[in-house]
Amino acid sequence: MTATRWQAVVLALLGAGVVGWFVWSAILGRGGLPPQVPWTVAAVLVLIAGIVLRLGLQVRQYQRGKKPDLDAIRAARTAVLAKAAAYTGGVLAGWYGAQTLVLVTDLANEPMRAGALSAGGATGGAVVLAVVGLVVERFCRLPPPGDEATTEPGPHPA
Repeated sequence: MTATRWQAVVLALLGAGVVGWFVWSAILGRGGLPPQVPWTVAAVLVLIAGIVLRLGLQVRQYQRGKKPDLDAIRAARTAVLAKAAAYTGGVLAGWYGAQTLVLVTDLANEPMRAGALSAGGATGGAVVLAVVGLVVERFCRLPPPGDEATTEPGPHPA
């Protein structure tokens, strides 16, 4: 599995943002309002980011020799979870960010102001999830195979 590049996550964010912009602009253009994002969305996204970070720190401790009882399958699943968190955070940040930008045009209107604030909070939570996903995926990297041979002094026994 190759490492997720941050540029790919930004591309997912921009793609979802463009689609979201068109959707939310069309809804506002017809006199409607996008559904208000519950504040719990931001809290849940940050909570998921915290869980992913905790799992990633356990893998990092294992690689440093501080946690010898970690299962290799669990470490692999943590890496996959981190990749999924990065992409999910990017897509959600684009979607909620577009909603925020569309609603922020008229902050004098109370429903639009409340919607912009809650969508902005969800955007922030999604960005946190994406960043944590990228960081934890880096925690799950294995060192190159040549590093073990160069760290041991002297010839290897046959």
